[in-house]
Amino acid sequence: MHILLVEDDAGLAETMAEILQAHHCLVDVANDGEAGLTKAQAGAYNLILLDVMLPHLDGISLCKQLRSLGNQVPILMMTALDTSRDKVRGLDSGADDYIVKPVDPQELMARIRALSRRAQISETEVLHWGDLQLDPALHEVTYAAQPIHLTPKEYNILQLLMHNGRQVLKRLTIVEHVWSLEDPPREDTINATIKSLRNKLKSVGAPHSLIETIHGVGYRLGQPDTQATEANAPR
Repeated sequence: MHILLVEDDAGLAETMAEILQAHHCLVDVANDGEAGLTKAQAGAYNLILLDVMLPHLDGISLCKQLRSLGNQVPILMMTALDTSRDKVRGLDSGADDYIVKPVDPQELMARIRALSRRAQISETEVLHWGDLQLDPALHEVTYAAQPIHLTPKEYNILQLLMHNGRQVLKRLTIVEHVWSLEDPPREDTINATIKSLRNKLKSVGAPHSLIETIHGVGYRLGQPDTQATEANAPR
């Protein structure tokens, strides 16, 4: 993984680079916001680790500029500012996740792995599972050509399930992909989101078993070749 670290504290940047390199990451360092912007636009990075308080160009402004330029590399923002307002500003600027200093190395790597897994899901490939179709480019979901209107969380969960097919996804894996680790959901929130997604699918004729619960483990998609039969069976 090729990571751009934008951090003006030379000692901290060196320490973090050593942590990342110990996990087999290739690291480039920029010591101010303007240098970070230049490197981000010139290099092919898998992730940007971005401090908020930077000279010349602060992290919030840098993040906004990158997004306005069409740069969609995952951004993990880090700062000593530990308030909800600061987190909201960071995420609203286009960051994908937020971590508070002092950074715990294990938490840092867990967040990087989570963002990396999210980025592996294709943004353009149309996904199919039986009569179910998800078009990431248009952000549209249909079942048997009938449109389904989903919330962002429902959409992200369905996209993750369709990308993995019959592979069972643990609840923690879903949380890492769909929610911020800084503000993880309650148990009942995950259940309610899955239930709402199932109900919306059922409302257009999809079987309840389209999303299977593997008790004590997580969720996966049901066999596509049984869905049409179940959906059309007498009730």
